[in-house]
Amino acid sequence: MPKLDYAYTDPSSFVVGETPYGTYDSDSTFQSDIVSVTKWCAQRLGFPVLQLEIPSGSIYACFEEAVNEYSQHINNYNIKNWMWEQYGEKSRISGSISTGSANPVTPSLGASIGLSDKYGQAAGMSENYDLKKGYITLSGSQQDYDLQSVWADDNESGKRIEVQRVFNHMPAAVSRFYDPYAGSFDQRQLLDSFGFGNVSPAISFVLKPISYDLARANSIETSDLVRKSAYSFEIHNNNLRIFPIPLDGDAGEKIWFEYYVKDDIRNSDNANAGLQGGVSDPSNVPYKFITYNSINQPGRQWIRKYTYALSKELLGIIRSKYSSMPIPDGEVTLDGEALKTEGREEKTQLLEELKEFLESVSLTEKLKAEAEEANAQQEVLGKAPLHIYIG
Repeated sequence: MPKLDYAYTDPSSFVVGETPYGTYDSDSTFQSDIVSVTKWCAQRLGFPVLQLEIPSGSIYACFEEAVNEYSQHINNYNIKNWMWEQYGEKSRISGSISTGSANPVTPSLGASIGLSDKYGQAAGMSENYDLKKGYITLSGSQQDYDLQSVWADDNESGKRIEVQRVFNHMPAAVSRFYDPYAGSFDQRQLLDSFGFGNVSPAISFVLKPISYDLARANSIETSDLVRKSAYSFEIHNNNLRIFPIPLDGDAGEKIWFEYYVKDDIRNSDNANAGLQGGVSDPSNVPYKFITYNSINQPGRQWIRKYTYALSKELLGIIRSKYSSMPIPDGEVTLDGEALKTEGREEKTQLLEELKEFLESVSLTEKLKAEAEEANAQQEVLGKAPLHIYIG
């Protein structure tokens, strides 16, 4: 096929399907701009004074790539700022190629709540998982109990449990000295008339301040802690050891405990997690290619420049196939290498400018600017004379 069949000629109009992907072909603004940008790029490259060895369809492809590149960086900027607001909540992006500018994201606590749930869970404040209760029945002289076998195997189908709290406390000290039968019959009758009959002792309660009772309870508890085997427990690998050692008279008594089922708090497929179908990473954040007609003029100007850089690089690649062409009595040196180098340098410069601009308007930079503004305002106000009030 003759090489001139691939020489550039100005396009008259755009036909749907002439771009490689056809992502924006149905956009009327894209259809008009692609023709004008193609003509502009050709003129910048020397047409019609010079013949260009690329057809208009190649510049169409460069224009579509420029729009895609711009869309990618804008979406990356949005993901950087808003991904954690959408994590686990928004629907994942569909697999089809389509366009659609995203609506603004309303700031919220977002994933901060989910990330802090683990602390609430440890403190027994999580509402996502059931904090269950179980018990063991004491046997005389048996100190060690395997909670996995005596409770989880029968009540949780053998699933692993994580014990959060064991209720093994000594009797309240107040029950050791409050005697409802203290005093004579007349004294108890007097206390009953005041409503104190069940919380005597009579003389102590009536004539002494409550601080005496508190000091007495503390003394009883301290004595039990120092002189006796205090009520406590150890638990390792769901093996519970209780103190003091149960006596024969304790047989049949119950010790209760609270626990989570490990599968509930570790398995992401748990229905309580509420994350099914939600955003899990940057690959499925619901951003699409930007709608071309919604791009403002500064964005379109960047796309035009990037299209020109791509077209220059492409023309340089084509002309670099032959560094020179023979002519009568000599040869002509082609500028393929120069065009290729210039095009790549312009591409790099445009990408750096776009990245720097997007970084300058990120949420982090916004907060830094507000902090600097607040500090500067405080410094200005600090030099203003204070109002002196004369009454």
